[in-house]
Amino acid sequence: MALASSVRVPYVAYLRVYEPLAAFPEPERSYWARYAKRDHTPTAVDEQRRALADLLPTPPVPVPVHESADAFVAVVNKVTCVCPWRTRLRGWQALEALEELLPTSVLDAALPPVVRRQAATDYERWRERNPDARPWIRAATWHVPVRWFVLFSDGEREYAEGEQGPLLRYRTPMVQARRRVARGLRTLRDALEEGPLIDGLVDVGRWLEEFHPRSLVELDYGGLVHAVPEGQLAEDRSAAEVAEGLAALREGDGERAGAAYEKLSQRWRAVRERQFSS
Repeated sequence: MALASSVRVPYVAYLRVYEPLAAFPEPERSYWARYAKRDHTPTAVDEQRRALADLLPTPPVPVPVHESADAFVAVVNKVTCVCPWRTRLRGWQALEALEELLPTSVLDAALPPVVRRQAATDYERWRERNPDARPWIRAATWHVPVRWFVLFSDGEREYAEGEQGPLLRYRTPMVQARRRVARGLRTLRDALEEGPLIDGLVDVGRWLEEFHPRSLVELDYGGLVHAVPEGQLAEDRSAAEVAEGLAALREGDGERAGAAYEKLSQRWRAVRERQFSS
């Protein structure tokens, strides 16, 4: 366990939804109400260290045996909202994505085929019992997807120095996030052909529709703050650049839109290239 706790936090960013307690059925609502009153609740770093600890045994445990009973807590206008971790569900989904990202030989060395087959079987059985389940958290490694910035404005940006390093995040009411997604989609469809950017924003919009309308949506740079030089992080205005690009497209100014997109792309290309440095 000591080894797991000493590992640097992975370079992962998160898109989270915090739902008000009223969104949860009983007895889950009462459980989260009691949970939110605790003096101390686990952090994102705690969650990641627990996951790393599961990878230490032989064979490794890629997906927790039991679902997490933890959540992130936020108070919005005196309303308590929670974002359940649902680590087991996210672990299954991450494992599926991993099989598309890594060569089979590399994946077999890290997670033996028998381990992955058992996890896939467990997930299939679980999905049969929980067909409508969805995670409250989405993650992206070594970058923040451009489509996530569409949900936020520069005025919602929060940057601060903390004991464990800098924090950079955006928070917005669900109603604003949905409105921006709809407006962004109209702009993109009027100006561009169907493609990954539009498809990705459609997917995010559908995901947001699954949650209570009084929820809070959060974009947290998470471990990515350790991959960006401090000065550059403080000057990062990615949401503003996305908004600028969309505004230029609405006005028919392709040159200005291209300049905003290029500035954004260069910043995140430099971050993603760090994963290949030694």
